Amino acid sequence: MAETCLLDANVLLRYLTNDDARKASACEQLFRRAAKGTLNLVVSDLCLAEVAWTLDSFYGLDARQIASQITAILNTPGIKCSDLSLWLDALNRYTQHHVDFIDAYHAALAALAGQKLYSYDRDFDAFRDVSRVEP
Repeated sequence: MAETCLLDANVLLRYLTNDDARKASACEQLFRRAAKGTLNLVVSDLCLAEVAWTLDSFYGLDARQIASQITAILNTPGIKCSDLSLWLDALNRYTQHHVDFIDAYHAALAALAGQKLYSYDRDFDAFRDVSRVEP
């Protein structure tokens, strides 16, 4: 039975940015172990949000590049997240509506749950399937 371990954002960032070749190689080997089924890796929602934020704020990637990078993570065999369909919806909203990543995630979450979203942020009005309400 494969061991299950949690991934921190810095492991994903080292791999995605290759800013330290030695660490990026070690991360690649870790992901290969997961792909072979000898290890299960879990990425939390906060981890993925941190990756998106760091790729934007520190590395200066645009929404499409960030979505592509995170989608690649989510499609890696042996890497699991809380809700793949939610994340893919959030990434689509992020690239299509030019909103902050966290807003795109919250819009996807509200739409999935069929819940109203209390916010003063008018960015949510871009989503037809989200009902924004001001308190």
